[in-house]
Amino acid sequence: MMYVLSLLVLSCTSVYSQETFGGAYRPPQPAGGLHFSESFHSSTIEDSKWVTSKARKKDDDDNEVKYDGLWVLEEPVEQKLPGDKGLVLKSRARLHAIAAPLDRVFHFHDQPLIVQYEVTFQKGIDCGGAYIKLLSHSNQLDLTQFHDTTPFSIMFGPDKCGEDDKLHFIFRHRNPVTGLYEEKHAKKPDVDLRDYYTDHKPHLYTLYLHPDNNYEILIDQSVVSKGSLLKDMTPPVTPPREIEDPADTKPDEWDDRIHIPDPTVQKPHDWDEDAPPQIPDPVAVRPPGWLVEEQPFIPDPDSEKPDDWEEEMDGEWEAPKIPNPACKDAVGCGKWTPPLVSNPAHKGKWKPPVIANPNYQGVWKARVIPNPGYFEDPHPFRMDPIRAVGLELWSLTPDLLFDNFLVCSEKSLADRWTAESWGQKQAAYDADAPGVVLKLFAATEKRPWLWGVYVFTVALPVILIISFCWPDKRFGPPDQDYFYKKTDDPQLDDSVDPEEGSKSSAQGTKAMGSKDNNGTKTEDIKRPSKADLEVKDQVQSRRGRS
Repeated sequence: MMYVLSLLVLSCTSVYSQETFGGAYRPPQPAGGLHFSESFHSSTIEDSKWVTSKARKKDDDDNEVKYDGLWVLEEPVEQKLPGDKGLVLKSRARLHAIAAPLDRVFHFHDQPLIVQYEVTFQKGIDCGGAYIKLLSHSNQLDLTQFHDTTPFSIMFGPDKCGEDDKLHFIFRHRNPVTGLYEEKHAKKPDVDLRDYYTDHKPHLYTLYLHPDNNYEILIDQSVVSKGSLLKDMTPPVTPPREIEDPADTKPDEWDDRIHIPDPTVQKPHDWDEDAPPQIPDPVAVRPPGWLVEEQPFIPDPDSEKPDDWEEEMDGEWEAPKIPNPACKDAVGCGKWTPPLVSNPAHKGKWKPPVIANPNYQGVWKARVIPNPGYFEDPHPFRMDPIRAVGLELWSLTPDLLFDNFLVCSEKSLADRWTAESWGQKQAAYDADAPGVVLKLFAATEKRPWLWGVYVFTVALPVILIISFCWPDKRFGPPDQDYFYKKTDDPQLDDSVDPEEGSKSSAQGTKAMGSKDNNGTKTEDIKRPSKADLEVKDQVQSRRGRS
């Protein structure tokens, strides 16, 4: 079995290499109609359209800190396509902020929004984000002052800290009644996101946002989450029609205690709350041989005060203590105290029994009033226009690589960009990827139960093949030689007549020494088997009893 599996592994292992894929990196060509595209083929950030933030912010201790994290354009650590570069976050545990303006402002009217970009966690990630912010269009937008409170319309992308793996999709919705903005969070994807943070490979994150308020989130062109802006966001876009009156308060005389101490029960007069839980054992006596006059530890007689000891500075010198040699063979030394035992008089603090509260009025609830902030927004898709793409991040793990940003509204343009960028990169990675069987074996590292599936899948066909090739001779067709055929000779389960059995037995005995017409002895034709002899003995035994 293992030999067969080994052959399967060797046959399914990929034989391609990077040389087979063969080529240098070919940057994707931006087409008309894109709102933003970036594949980072400039030599430096200064030569690109990206702007590094020089803003400052207040930390949790109200100290002013600056965005001083380093951004560079460089090739990946594991290079599959020579010449392919990306935007890399280089500094550990520092604030990073960088942004680039869109080629033209995106307005949320009747065209969908498509956003996608690639992220490579080249060293994995312990705690940090790799999401993007689509910054809202305004006259006050200054990318050199881009910071954490700069207004955005959408925040999208991966985020991880410890065992908490997230894939954000957040949009800022304006309350038409109050004019205030509130962040709406999409539900968490149902898929396991751990591998995307740990496999050190590039992954493509895509957001489709449609004018009918539906959205789709994809990783590597596979849908991992979808929903509606009206139904699947937290908190919901549409507020409740009624709310609890914030001015309503619980009356002082309202009794919401389910149980109360029984007022008719008094503490017994002999109840001693001050009795300790343990007391010295009154029947214990000091063991014989206990040396009361000796101390367990004594000053070391061989110790001397150091020459540099100054009592004014170091205090009075005391020799270190050592175990008392006189106590080495004794039962004990020093003051003897009897062991502690449970105090029979200890009862603890007295509490009256609890009874149902006859004045219980139930759980108090504030009265419900119409929500003054209620509104209905049937088109939450129509959010603030987008003017720029920004990365405002902090990460404990450096070397996060970003590549191939795209913002557009036509799926055909997005598909073309994806094929020229992500498709090219995936072809290079697939050239060095292991075969299907090796991938199946690798999957068992995190899912050991898959071994049972594999064994069953392989063993079942083998068992069926063996069963058809080597059938049980007991159940073969009757026209085959190996089929067991019943003869006229008496069998163990036959009902034998004693006289017929005796007659046939005698004839059989005589026939054993006779010859046929050809001169061949009958015993040469058929020699009685051991089973036949046993049947004969049984027949004779029955005849004797009759």
